[in-house]
Amino acid sequence: MAELGPKHIQCLERLAGAGFAIVAFPMYASAIGVRKENCAALLEPLPDGRFHLVGSPCYLVEGNLSVRVRDARGEWFVWKSKRVEATSERLSEVERFTGEIMASLSSA
Repeated sequence: MAELGPKHIQCLERLAGAGFAIVAFPMYASAIGVRKENCAALLEPLPDGRFHLVGSPCYLVEGNLSVRVRDARGEWFVWKSKRVEATSERLSEVERFTGEIMASLSSA
């Protein structure tokens, strides 16, 4: 992970001021976790002071990052053997979170 500089710190402070919690996900120690309500994303610091979104923002399952999968029974957010249905409300929450995090990062 690139070392955090003043621009990184300003961006993280701006995210915190917008209601995002800065968190650590031990399985992704090289990234910075950002959480709001039931959603999270991983950020990678770039040398120029900006952040790059690692993967896609996701819904949290038991506090852990999930992946969105589809099978014959429907669409789910899955973490290990746990899963929750990808309801329209949960999908909307992830979409809203994604828009907010993208807007925050682009204004940096």
